[in-house]
Amino acid sequence: MVERHQFASDNAASICPEASAALHAANTDYAAAYGEDRWTARVCDRIREIFETDCEVYFVFTGTAANALALAQMCQSFRGIICHQNAHIQTDECGGPEFFTGGSKLLLVGGGNGKIDLGQAKALLMRQNELHSHKPAVISIAQATEFGTVYNRDEIAAITELARANELVVHMDGARFANAIALLNCAPKALTWEVGVDALCFGGTKNGTAAGELVIFFNKEISRDFDYRVKQAGQLGSKMRFLAAPWLGLVADDVWLQNARHANRVARQLAENLQREANVEIVLPVEANAVFARMDDKLAQGLRARGWHFYKFIEPDVYRLMCSWATTESDIGDFIRDVTLNH
Repeated sequence: MVERHQFASDNAASICPEASAALHAANTDYAAAYGEDRWTARVCDRIREIFETDCEVYFVFTGTAANALALAQMCQSFRGIICHQNAHIQTDECGGPEFFTGGSKLLLVGGGNGKIDLGQAKALLMRQNELHSHKPAVISIAQATEFGTVYNRDEIAAITELARANELVVHMDGARFANAIALLNCAPKALTWEVGVDALCFGGTKNGTAAGELVIFFNKEISRDFDYRVKQAGQLGSKMRFLAAPWLGLVADDVWLQNARHANRVARQLAENLQREANVEIVLPVEANAVFARMDDKLAQGLRARGWHFYKFIEPDVYRLMCSWATTESDIGDFIRDVTLNH
């Protein structure tokens, strides 16, 4: 049986050619350590060009580290972080934000399709916040969400307006930020600092690198001494150029956007083919690179027996299928054929 991980996760994809080539090119001779190299400097400069603002840029190894350390920088231990009840920081980071903040509490709200319901967030903030409960400090949103949906500019602006009215700061988990920009076809600034986002964790791993995420502070006052926090957490790479060079391969010629557009396009193609050719119900909007399909146990087990890997995401019968920069039409055709045989 062939093991097929094409739709298990965008983490399962290989390094994209441009990132791989840039990494190979950096693997020559000697270079300064701990981020004092030319690759790191060029990536930081390019990020400032992409976002059209002077911002602070830091490299860490993982998305969990990016979110947890950014939130620790933004939130004191006795304060809280408002987020969606299905946010990645709540469901998939093993208490990392709480651990690195030293005691902050995630304050959960609901909302359709993985997006924060503004009314529920307002209701939470209207509760009496006295010494006996965590005082909210941050609103964290994911772009794209855990359900593959994307906040538009107006939705983000409404959240940041609520944050400002209550003296909160705004964190964006952008593990798939590239996919959101590819969908909305707008300038990155339009979804971040221009509408009041203070910090963004910009994902590279799901977009084509092997490792390495960026923590970007648009509010530079918040970022003071963040380099010390990164070092203390064991996230300061000594051979930093090997984290930075693949990013240079992504951002130098907007490969990050090309990769995201491809992933989004093939996700839509997968969803359309599942509906048209196999009569499989797609239960959530396909906006980024995730497809959420309803499959009974027989179909899911039959596909797994043929080597396909994917995850149940919503009980009792909704499974997530992820596409990536590397997903091909052949992958989709093979999957649809096996779905049809087992349906």
